[in-house]
Amino acid sequence: MTKAFLCLALVSSLLLNQVSKNYGFIPVSVPYKSVTSLRQERNNNKTNGLFVLNDNDEIKPVTTTYAKSPPSTRRVSNVEKFSRLPVWPAWNGAFLFLLSKVFGQEFAAKLEDTIGGRVCPNFFDYSTTTPFIMLVHHRHSFSRLDPLRYFQKSFFPEGFPAHAHRGFVTVTYCLRGGMIHRDSLGVKQLYGAEKRHGGKHTQWLNTGAGILHEEMWDTDTDKDGSMMDIFKSSDQELYQLWLNLPSGYKMDDPDVILMGQKDEDSISFDNIGHTPVVKDEYSETVVLVGEHNGYKAGLDPPTPIHILHVKIHGEKKGALWTHSLPETFETCVVYVRSGSINIEGQRIPAHHTAYLTPFGSDLVVEIDDNSTNKSADILILAGQPIREPIAASGSMVMNSNDEINVAYADYQMGKMGLPWDHKINDDEWKNHVGKFPSIYGKEFYNKR
Repeated sequence: MTKAFLCLALVSSLLLNQVSKNYGFIPVSVPYKSVTSLRQERNNNKTNGLFVLNDNDEIKPVTTTYAKSPPSTRRVSNVEKFSRLPVWPAWNGAFLFLLSKVFGQEFAAKLEDTIGGRVCPNFFDYSTTTPFIMLVHHRHSFSRLDPLRYFQKSFFPEGFPAHAHRGFVTVTYCLRGGMIHRDSLGVKQLYGAEKRHGGKHTQWLNTGAGILHEEMWDTDTDKDGSMMDIFKSSDQELYQLWLNLPSGYKMDDPDVILMGQKDEDSISFDNIGHTPVVKDEYSETVVLVGEHNGYKAGLDPPTPIHILHVKIHGEKKGALWTHSLPETFETCVVYVRSGSINIEGQRIPAHHTAYLTPFGSDLVVEIDDNSTNKSADILILAGQPIREPIAASGSMVMNSNDEINVAYADYQMGKMGLPWDHKINDDEWKNHVGKFPSIYGKEFYNKR
């Protein structure tokens, strides 16, 4: 277990360092401003970008005043492309990197959709994307006939062994394949995008005061009983989003919920897990959190947000997708999974991230007329900013560095549970968690 965990930690560190070198930032704390420092900034007619002090020494969020009414339609303020890093299998990712240098990024993006082998961590500048901390796009493939795969498995696990979190939510949305979850509350879950997952494609994990969990790739495949079953590769694709929590929720008991759609082949979902699909002439929208065109997801988030997976079909002329945003939703991020789109005249190609202006009630997305791909697949993240200080270090997200230090001290003392070897079977895992559980999960069990 120690060997596998150290290998995973080393690779994760290398990936994080590579992204920070390319873009000059990693998730770090947004410094807290005292009343004294804010008073000084007010006297100098400056603000820190998040808070301002009024004449009564009251801390207020920064607002922008327009000479005219703000525009009603969101526009693009910045477009960014994050590094795509080779893994699972790394040789596919390295091949895609070489092809991107010869034939261009958009060619490599199309081929990645077919063969996999890369991961793309979007490390956001939290001051402009609050409450969204990070978005990671995974696209991998596991073949039974790949001999290098079994060599790699001997030192690098296929997934993410037990690790600790506190103070935020992870949203894991499977597009292909699936995940096997086990945690220090004694909960095991199987979820994903295949038929065997019964419509349970998304996990909402509120880490709260503290939890250990492992997420390993479900590399099984749906079988039809034919000889071709042995040749099937396990294709994997998902988004994982880190969502900050308001300070009043950070020390709640952890909780984990599966979400998805209802159909005749799936298990019955409580309303809390329902993610409606909204279809029209040009598009299909999965409402993971929030609402779209009057259709609301079952989960009630602790901070106002919309998370929408949108497919736009551009075979017909004039294909577009529109969405209404509340005035308080100053944050809006668009990630392009495939195809190419236009927002108010700004082209955004595949595997790029667009940050939109903070004002306007309408979001209008069109298919790029010059794209060879006449459809587009995008993820929308929109929400109301959390106007609180933030400190993030490793797998903990709190409001101050002192709280981060306490979180790691609690982890070291075993309050969140103790790690287990990802290779142990379920009986051994249950026995381990029974001896070393998260102390914060009592309310969770009472709910069950």
